[in-house]
Amino acid sequence: MPALHMPRKKTIFIAGAVLAALFLAWLLTAYQLFYNVHTTPAKKADAVVMLGGASKERLLDAMLLRSELGAKYLVISQTDTPGNASADEYCDTHSNEAIYSDVVCFTPSPMDTRGEATALGKLATQHHWKTMTVVTSRYHIERAGVLMSQCINAEVTMASTTPQFSTWQWLRRFVIETGGLLEVNLQPQCGATLSGLGLTS
Repeated sequence: MPALHMPRKKTIFIAGAVLAALFLAWLLTAYQLFYNVHTTPAKKADAVVMLGGASKERLLDAMLLRSELGAKYLVISQTDTPGNASADEYCDTHSNEAIYSDVVCFTPSPMDTRGEATALGKLATQHHWKTMTVVTSRYHIERAGVLMSQCINAEVTMASTTPQFSTWQWLRRFVIETGGLLEVNLQPQCGATLSGLGLTS
């Protein structure tokens, strides 16, 4: 009888080992894509953009980067959500275009990164921006960069900020961003990927 059970036990062991190996491979890949992110510093930009969400983390970095790069425009995604409160407040207090013509706030539709990429593509065309730097959290760089490349006919550089996450929060983000990255590659936004775009991410 024991001999009859050995093949089944061996199969379970092999299956478990394969699953463990696949999980480890995914975890290492996710770590490189969403945590150990390397971006190329922008040398210049017509506009510095802050993507919506985690504005306590992103807004100040976007402002400092705008000053550093000498960008004419500060562009902010206005979402009216709790995580974007400081950016939304900044937009509300800088809504007078006659005084703050260098601050451009927009509300994406739909209210996600796809909507932001679409809106930014239109703004880039409208303002004739040739170079843009997009600021977002490091876990979001890869997916957002793909969407920007699909929608913006300008040279885009991605700039990352670092959230204060626990291990479990990072793991959750790895899962979310893996699914999101697959989606934006399988179902591109703004039609076919734009040609002639220099994307650094």
